[in-house]
Amino acid sequence: MRITRRSTSAACLAAAAAILAATFTLAPPSTAASPSPVAVSARPAVSSNVKLDGNRIILGDAAATIGAAEIKQRSGLAELAPVRFGSPTSAVIVGYTSGAPAGSSAEVDVRAWSNDRWSEWTAVASGTPTALPAASDQVQLRIIVLAPPTGAKPWVGDVTVQPTDKAAAPRMTIQAAPLTSHVYATREGLVGGTTANGHVIASRDHFVALPSRRGLSGNGSGTYSVKVCTATRCAFEPVWDVGPWNTKDDYWNPSSTREMWTDLPQGKPEAQAAYQNGYNGGKDQFGRTVANPAGIDLADGVFWDALKLADNGWVDVTYLWTGDGGRGTVSISSGYLNVRNAPNSTGAVVGMAGKSAQVTVECQTTGESVTGSQGTSNVWLRVNAGMYVAKAWVNAGTFGTC
Repeated sequence: MRITRRSTSAACLAAAAAILAATFTLAPPSTAASPSPVAVSARPAVSSNVKLDGNRIILGDAAATIGAAEIKQRSGLAELAPVRFGSPTSAVIVGYTSGAPAGSSAEVDVRAWSNDRWSEWTAVASGTPTALPAASDQVQLRIIVLAPPTGAKPWVGDVTVQPTDKAAAPRMTIQAAPLTSHVYATREGLVGGTTANGHVIASRDHFVALPSRRGLSGNGSGTYSVKVCTATRCAFEPVWDVGPWNTKDDYWNPSSTREMWTDLPQGKPEAQAAYQNGYNGGKDQFGRTVANPAGIDLADGVFWDALKLADNGWVDVTYLWTGDGGRGTVSISSGYLNVRNAPNSTGAVVGMAGKSAQVTVECQTTGESVTGSQGTSNVWLRVNAGMYVAKAWVNAGTFGTC
C-alpha cells in the first residue's frame, strides 16, 4: 500500500529545475575564525515539484497521489548545492524562514560528507544546533514541502548554515557492517506515477521504497541503496520512494535515533509490529489499520525479474549506507545490470542491479573480458556469495583477489 504519489511529468520537473538553476548562485563559505552564517544557494542539485517564488522555494503544481491509498498529498523536494567550510565541524546551525498553511508542512534536512560518503538526512530546526553523524567540512541541505491535494503552498526561504561547537555528540555512528533485517516485501507497481524523489515509474522498473525520507536518494542517484535477497537471488537497488504504510519509520536505525517508534528494536518495521503484535493498536502513523507487515516496496522489475517473486513475501534487506565495506556504483544509462553465478556472460542470471545502485564488493577475480561504460576489462566483482558483476559496468576501485 502506498502513501504519497505525484503525477507530474518529467518535462515539468526539468523545467522547474532549469528555472531555479538560472536564478541563484552559491555564496562563498565563510573562513573567519568566528564563522558567520553562509547563505546557501537555492539552486537545487536535484528537484521535484518545486518552483521559485521570489527568494523562496515553494511547492509546485503537480497533482496529488494517484495511488489507492487513503492518505493523499502533494509533495515537493529540493536538494540544495553542497556548502564547504574552512575546516571540519561536528555540528551546524541552519537558519531559514518558512510558511506552512494548515494541513501542510515545510521541512529542512541536513547531511554531511564523511569517509567518502554522504550520511543519512537529519531534520533541523531553524536556529538550533544540529549534531552531524561525523565531523565534516562539507554539508548539504534538503527541503521537503508537503500539502493536501488542493490549496496550501508551503515554502522555505532565506536558508543559511554555519558550523558550531554547541551541539551534543554526533547523532549516530556508522556500523562496522551495514544492517541486514528480515522484512516483508510488497510490489509497488503504479507504472506512470511519480515517486517521492520525482522519478516517473516505468514498466519493469528498478528501485525500492522505504518508509522514511532519511534514506531517500535523489532522482537518478544511488546514494542510499539496498541489497534485497531471497534464498537464491539478490537485487541491488536505489531507494527512490517513501513507503509502505509509514513515512517516518527509519527502522534500520538504532532505537535511540529513530524518528518514531523508539521502543521498537532496530530492524523491525512499525507495520510489522502493528500487524503481528497489535503494536500502536494495529495502526500505522496515520491511524490506518495495517493490513500486512510490509517494511519495503519493490518496483516491478525488482519483484518479478530480479528476485523472481510470484507474490508478496519475506526477504533479507541490507541497508548499504548504514555500515562500512567495499562498494561500487552501477554505471549504466538505463535498465539493469545482470548479476551472474560465474565471472562470464554465460553464467546463469541470479539477480540484477539497477541503474545508479550501489553494490557490495567482497573481492575481485578475472573472467571474460567485457566492454562497458568503464572501458574494457576482464575483472569481475563478487557482490555476494556465488554472485558476480562485470567491473566494466561498475564504477569501483581495486579490491583484493577472491
